[in-house]
Order: sequence, then structure tokens, then C-alpha cells
Amino acid sequence: MQAERAPGGRFHWQLKAPNGRVVAVSPPVFDSVADAERGFADLVATGPALVARITHVREGLGWVWVVPGPRGNPLVRSHRAYERYATCQSAFRRFVALLARQAEEWRASPGSPR
Repeated sequence: MQAERAPGGRFHWQLKAPNGRVVAVSPPVFDSVADAERGFADLVATGPALVARITHVREGLGWVWVVPGPRGNPLVRSHRAYERYATCQSAFRRFVALLARQAEEWRASPGSPR
């Protein structure tokens, strides 16, 4: 996970796969890097229970996945659109697997966020 400055001076995070590609981004914008890290840690804790809504892109071609939050606002979304619905589903499954791996790494390391 990498937190970075968003437009307007606030922060968001992105998750990269081992190959360096961005897999997911946080639509919420946080006040600080620490807030973005806490938001990601909360998402990691929820990991296996996450359910995505897969929708067709409004303008253009493709499919995106979005995990809605308790109030319907997105918690996390795919970084890009996928040409096929099934590919988008697979991308979401890979994202959940990356979250599970992140949770294992945090449990194994001292001083981890969770």
C-alpha cells in the first residue's frame, strides 16, 4: 500500500501487485497519510467479507469493480476498467487475495498496524 497526495492537498492510497501494477485505489480522500494508512488497515481487517459491485463503465467500454461502504460511498475500487466482466471478477478476487497476504505479513511483523 502506498499513500499519496490527492488533488486538493488531501491523501488517498493505492495497492500494487507484486509486479508493480496498481490493482486498487481508495476513492475516499483522507486528511493525512496516517488516516489513509488506518483506512487501508480497516479494509485489510474486513478482507474476506468484502463484496464488490461490478458495473459497466458509464462512458467508454469495460467493467469496473467497487466495494461500497456502509453508506453506499465507495471504500475501494478497481484502478482501471476491464474489457470483460469475467476479467473484472477475477481482478477483484486477486485484490482480495492481496489483502489476505497483506494481513498475513502484518501479523508476522512486529510493530504492524494491526
